[in-house]
Amino acid sequence: MTPGARGGPPSYVTELGAIVAGALRQLVRQPSHSRRAVAARYWARRMLLLTALLAVVIAVLMVALDATEIGWMPPRGTAALWPVRIITDFGKSAYVLWTLALLLLALVLIAAKLGAWRRVVLLSLATRVQFLFLAVLVPVLIGDVLKGVIGRGRPFVGGEANAFNFSHFAWSEAYASLPSGHATTAFALAFAVSALWPRTMAWMFGYAILIAVSRLVLLAHHPSDVVAGALTGIIGAMAVRYWFAARRLAFTIQPDGRIVALPGPSLDQLKKVARGAFPS
Repeated sequence: MTPGARGGPPSYVTELGAIVAGALRQLVRQPSHSRRAVAARYWARRMLLLTALLAVVIAVLMVALDATEIGWMPPRGTAALWPVRIITDFGKSAYVLWTLALLLLALVLIAAKLGAWRRVVLLSLATRVQFLFLAVLVPVLIGDVLKGVIGRGRPFVGGEANAFNFSHFAWSEAYASLPSGHATTAFALAFAVSALWPRTMAWMFGYAILIAVSRLVLLAHHPSDVVAGALTGIIGAMAVRYWFAARRLAFTIQPDGRIVALPGPSLDQLKKVARGAFPS
């Protein structure tokens, strides 16, 4: 840390700037993990397998189910669907990303006020939140590009339940059905959280499935749209996880190429940090 102009301790702004600059340097530095090539091959095989499998599922759904499924759903605007409208907002990318961004900002602002070991603990947690943010942001941006390029009409756009209503490069909300943005967000978040904390996997993917189903019930998407969104979210989050692991950030790479989370700060450590940051 650079000392203050008069030789005293660094100012808060200086400390904050050093933390932000350090985090950015870590994120964009050259990968250093010796097993990154093994992990890249391991990840590529699974990515290709998952993509091939779900591409077949998407094609089958488009032909066999998409148009039919619309008839099973309650009419659009049904008053009794208000709980579903509330649930579906928990998969909205803006809400998820802003929540993670504000949490990350709060952790950095607090860390700049703390002493050495407390700062290390809090910044370790901040690195994990940074991963969650990017693991959602990257697939969401990819999904937005795919929506505009593919230009698939949402259910009933054009006046009928047509699963093959496309207007490529339309870049309009009416023709932004494939992939589902909510499903992309939910499955990216589910993968990212469970990658850091494996015990949460069942809960997180249960949440993602609930968001995907809500999009169908509200007639916002076809079944193939939510499967495509799940694929986009998981593949994008997997890529971000590899980026972090190759730089030894929050993850490490095992000899067989599998990526696993490094131990993070414990609850007891976070409680001690909180007592130091907010003394009674």
